[in-house]
Amino acid sequence: MTPPVTRRRQPRVELYERIVAAIQDGTFPPGSNLPSEPELASLMGVSRPALREVLILLQEDGVITRRHGVGSRVNQPPPARGFERLAPIESLLGQGRIACRRRVAEKDEPTDFSGYHLRLPPSSRAWFWETLIEIDGVPACFAHEWAAEDTTLAALTPALPAALAAPPAEGEPTTTMLARLLAVLADDHPLTARSSTGATTLGKVRGEAMSRPAETPAVLVTQTVLSGPHPLLTAKYLLPAGAPLLQTTHRV
Repeated sequence: MTPPVTRRRQPRVELYERIVAAIQDGTFPPGSNLPSEPELASLMGVSRPALREVLILLQEDGVITRRHGVGSRVNQPPPARGFERLAPIESLLGQGRIACRRRVAEKDEPTDFSGYHLRLPPSSRAWFWETLIEIDGVPACFAHEWAAEDTTLAALTPALPAALAAPPAEGEPTTTMLARLLAVLADDHPLTARSSTGATTLGKVRGEAMSRPAETPAVLVTQTVLSGPHPLLTAKYLLPAGAPLLQTTHRV
């Protein structure tokens, strides 16, 4: 299987985690502005290019919002209720013959993204799936999904850890992790989700997987699924320019 493309160089991970820790301990509380880039770089003891790279990742992960000429603002915690209907990404991609091609399914250490959104301790190992979604044979979405620890999943439904570990049965279509989770839970457990949408590019590895140039513009949708206060799954869904429109249902 192709190795995950989400691992980052250790110094960058450490800087990311230091800024997140400063947000969580109230040094930079939600709703406040981070110090200017020169001030924050000096405070963290890093170069401005290294800091700028991490600030971009923090914005991509929904931790901060950056605005040119204004600076970086720490995002407020999301409201308890969401506005989207929870559904697998493949069911939102409109008409056509949809196929999910699993590239990676393995237990791995948390990344900075999954550790932050799932509250995973650094020593834990949890399921990571990388899935390429095609519509009528054309790559339309690149999905990275991480599950909570098995103990958290089993506390909700004992069958859930085994369901994520098992490959598709003979004749059963491959799905995203969210689709598998929803199929096991059915309607027995009320779930909520919070999502954010941003702009990025495919990058070299994902571009090669989708037969597109690395600089291809893409929409990035991040999502965290929760049962009550407990996060169960977090994901990044990357849709390149020309992908189908996402079909969503809003509610109040």
